[in-house]
Amino acid sequence: MKYILLVGDGMADRPIKELNNKTVLEVANTTFMDKVVASGAIGLVTTIPPGMTPGSDVAALSILGYDPRVYYKGRGPLEAANLGVTLGANEVAFRCNTVTVSDNKMVDYSAGHIKTKESQILINELEKQLGSETVRFYPGISYRHLMVMKAASQKEADGLCKVKCTPPHDIAGKDITKYLPHGKSAGGIMDLMERSKKVFENHDVNKVRIDLAENPATMAWFWGQGVHPAMQLFKEVFGVAGAVISAVDLINGIGKLTWLDIVKVPGVTGYYDTNFKGKADFALDALKNKDFVFVHVEAPDEAGHNGDVRAKITAIENFDRLVVGTIWEEIKDRSDFRLMVLPDHATPVSVKSHTDEPVPFAVCGKDIAAGKARAFNEIAARESEFSLTHGWQLMRYLINLDEGKK
Repeated sequence: MKYILLVGDGMADRPIKELNNKTVLEVANTTFMDKVVASGAIGLVTTIPPGMTPGSDVAALSILGYDPRVYYKGRGPLEAANLGVTLGANEVAFRCNTVTVSDNKMVDYSAGHIKTKESQILINELEKQLGSETVRFYPGISYRHLMVMKAASQKEADGLCKVKCTPPHDIAGKDITKYLPHGKSAGGIMDLMERSKKVFENHDVNKVRIDLAENPATMAWFWGQGVHPAMQLFKEVFGVAGAVISAVDLINGIGKLTWLDIVKVPGVTGYYDTNFKGKADFALDALKNKDFVFVHVEAPDEAGHNGDVRAKITAIENFDRLVVGTIWEEIKDRSDFRLMVLPDHATPVSVKSHTDEPVPFAVCGKDIAAGKARAFNEIAARESEFSLTHGWQLMRYLINLDEGKK
């Protein structure tokens, strides 16, 4: 059997006035996701446990079958795993964004979706000027990077983990003053953020960006901190070997921690211009030797954060046609597969951030009976009688129908 999991990050949304009170999924042309629904079942699933902050870190763990209430230790450690950064005792990993702040307002959580080459130069400069025996900076992709702090004791590490840090994409256009890190152990973090402004100020990279009318990186923003998580291996839990395809460190980090192979695809960016079809082609190739593949596409989520309705529709349509469609056409006549499609969470364009409401999922393939629904959207999912209370049940449903229904 072959098991295929396709995730359009943040696809789910809420009714939008300019779309006649329909969601982007209702309006978008989702020919192939609709085929999955018509050939199988659609339902609702809660990927964010009550009380947990909605985000791809928590949701991706859920979708891959790991209860985040047990395994989640923060976003930073997951991204550290993909960057090859091994966290030692009392080391805390923080996600580090290059952001644009002006007049104390969060103008852009991504510094204009800064190119990786430019952003890496800035992060390397942070390491040169601010790095020490207790603070290290590691460059990632585009605006997504890592900062690791080594605490003097377990108690101090626990204090760093308890500092309240806000994801910058949650405060777009807002005054940052009340969203800065706060708590008993926030002093060192705040100091680094303040000092990062001086490092970035007048840097040649930013001079060029300003000349090109692009948002400069004005400071580093730290959030999503945590310590190394202890994860069960995917094959030990589900009995199949698998692979992960994604542009973002977070998803690949979860893959590495669970010993799923990380497949590198040329031209993936984590943005609107990513290599959609390349992800599908490499997924099909991976299935020649693996029984499971997880394909993650970030573009719809980015459009949601940008509050861009049209860009989100286009991203969903590209995901549907180039990812779902490419794979569908190759496997539709086979009897040895199960295919599941879903968003990890909702990223409503009206909110410009993640929310925790249940999201639709569709599944088809061996031993999955076709229902009456014909479209992949929030309405069709709500009207079905099929639902899963916990996101971690999805993988058990995909791999083992009987266990998933319990």
